[in-house]
Amino acid sequence: MAKSKSNGKSVPSFFGYPISIFFIVINEFCERFSYYGMRAVLVLYFKYFLHWDDNLSTAVYHTFVALCYLTPIFGALIADSWLGKFKTIISLSIVYTIGQAVMSISSINDLTDYNRDGTPDHIPVHIALSIVGLILIALGTGGIKPCVSAFGGDQFDDDQEKQRTRFFSIFYLSINAGSLISTIVTPILRGQECGIHSKQRCYPLAFGVPAALMAVALIVFIIGSGMYKKVQPQGNIMVQVSKCIGFAIKNRFRHRSKEFPKRQHWLDWASEKYNKRLIAQTKMVLKVLFLYIPLPMFWALFDQQGSRWTLQATTMDGNFGAVQIQPDQMQTVNPILIIVMVPVVDAVIYPLIKKCGINFTPLRKITVGMFLAALAFVAAALVQVQIDKTLPVFPSAGQTQIKIINLGSVDATVQFEPGLQSVPVAPDVATDYMTFDSSKLNLLNVTSGNQTVSQVVSSLEKKRHTLAVKNVGTTIEAELLLDNITSKPEEGNNLIRFINNMAQTVNITMGSTHFGPLESLAASNYEVFSGGRKAIIGNTSSSSCGISSMKFGFGSAYTIVINECSGSSLEVTYVEDIPPNTVHMAWQIPQYFIITCAEVFFSVTGLEFSYSQAPSSMKSVLQAGWLLTVAVGNIIVLIVAGASRLSEQWAEYVLFAALLLVVCIIFAVMAYFYTYVDPNEIEAQLDEEEKKQAKKDKDLEKEAEVVSRM
Repeated sequence: MAKSKSNGKSVPSFFGYPISIFFIVINEFCERFSYYGMRAVLVLYFKYFLHWDDNLSTAVYHTFVALCYLTPIFGALIADSWLGKFKTIISLSIVYTIGQAVMSISSINDLTDYNRDGTPDHIPVHIALSIVGLILIALGTGGIKPCVSAFGGDQFDDDQEKQRTRFFSIFYLSINAGSLISTIVTPILRGQECGIHSKQRCYPLAFGVPAALMAVALIVFIIGSGMYKKVQPQGNIMVQVSKCIGFAIKNRFRHRSKEFPKRQHWLDWASEKYNKRLIAQTKMVLKVLFLYIPLPMFWALFDQQGSRWTLQATTMDGNFGAVQIQPDQMQTVNPILIIVMVPVVDAVIYPLIKKCGINFTPLRKITVGMFLAALAFVAAALVQVQIDKTLPVFPSAGQTQIKIINLGSVDATVQFEPGLQSVPVAPDVATDYMTFDSSKLNLLNVTSGNQTVSQVVSSLEKKRHTLAVKNVGTTIEAELLLDNITSKPEEGNNLIRFINNMAQTVNITMGSTHFGPLESLAASNYEVFSGGRKAIIGNTSSSSCGISSMKFGFGSAYTIVINECSGSSLEVTYVEDIPPNTVHMAWQIPQYFIITCAEVFFSVTGLEFSYSQAPSSMKSVLQAGWLLTVAVGNIIVLIVAGASRLSEQWAEYVLFAALLLVVCIIFAVMAYFYTYVDPNEIEAQLDEEEKKQAKKDKDLEKEAEVVSRM
């Protein structure tokens, strides 16, 4: 360990690096774990815990993300103009930690489950806590975003440029590491079952671990307090730029009369109050910010990975052999591919393009990135079309659906009266659901052998039913059972019920769920089960028997018919009420791959281009502008999704792709007319002009002094 001097103060260092940066890197890793871990499960929390529909869940999710990218502007203003970076990070990290803790508390099912039925009795309490928590998190994560990396850079001396560059590489690696690990871990935590009175998806743990990591981030940052180099606030350049622009507009409006001569640029109207250097730098910044105008549309698509694409994954099959992938874990494909694609594109793709003689300028790269993002949404639409083909169709207004299960040993025929349809059913066979006009269906005639039984039906509208028929000796029994399912099972779960096809009453237990005693031809209610095999136990008055169930997939519903309990063996038949998800989650990988390529071309190049086209003192202004495009992009999602009123999800994907394609063309035209500048050259010219002006002013002072002596 050695010590280096900074402004007369000895700073502990390790291999030439200030020890303080290690606290900053650990802080950033924990903070990014906290943010991305919470965000990974957020949209599913909205849908499955707060019971919001897909559109509301998506809207609130993108509102939150937009806030997270709007608040950095306020964080930068507070740090540069008032508290300084260190105090801003400490203050807003406390707010951030409280917000994460509130989110964890809001997701505790037992908080308002007074009757202990597994469902919160006062959802508004949970909603209110969630909104408060999200606002605090947005203030915290957004507020410290522009401060932490800059605070890390402040720890180095001017002669440590090499170490500073390497620090930023390590810093961004910690961001990606925190994002990747948390996106894997928190969905696993969410998938566990926890609770005091009833077992539910463990959202308190999924939010609680990120809250704990944020507390660790805060503690680690405070521990390093005595080692930090703390630069005092010196005013925010964004404030100066805003005042310069405001004064130019106001001054131009005052002198709008034709008697005042025109000026070369409208910003030149600020020359009465602001120096030439600030005006010239502001012109360069505005030139780049003008190019930012179309960019939010890219983020409108990109950030839907955490909302629409995650919701899409809930209707897909996540069975990867020995591993069951949770829908929110598919988001990990993006950071994994980023780690692979960035070096591949830099070391292979760009050099190949250069060898082909193509001038692949930064603006062309950004244009390609926008086009690829549109293509990714076309891929998502194609996947959605395939998913929609597998989704069950439920009865609409004025309709009813009926399926038939023949539990007997001889053929049966069901006549739907008056004269609608005649359906023969073989023994141990179940039909698919048949749809009828509920106003026309009045009677069911069931015939088996020489026997016929009739059943009057009514009040069947918008409901599914199962007609269980069975010949018992010389008689026929028929039971019309209500299938109380109105949608496909959520979160990839399965709905299971039992029908007793034995003469005696049987008690059924599956896993840890007890279905109660079932009399002959009676049906239980549907219960929720995760995928995989389950133990089924049947107890009658004379015997006990069991069997391991079939392996259940994702999103199915089954009726399990108990046929016989002999010895220790239970004989069952499986009737599929809703097919499991058959479109595999792996089909999302192409769209993730395409949008990751888009991110490499767009995001990495965009920041590089912005920094190369603006003076050094204006980097923070461009950083704020870039983050603002992300915020506006998420607001666009709210507007488009709310205004489109499209009933089909694939159509919404195509709409977003089409909008981005149009914006891509507009940006390509803007880029064509853009002229690249060298800020260093312009600043050198300004330096030269200032030197000449200073010399001229000095000469004038000397002349004035000579004249005064005469």
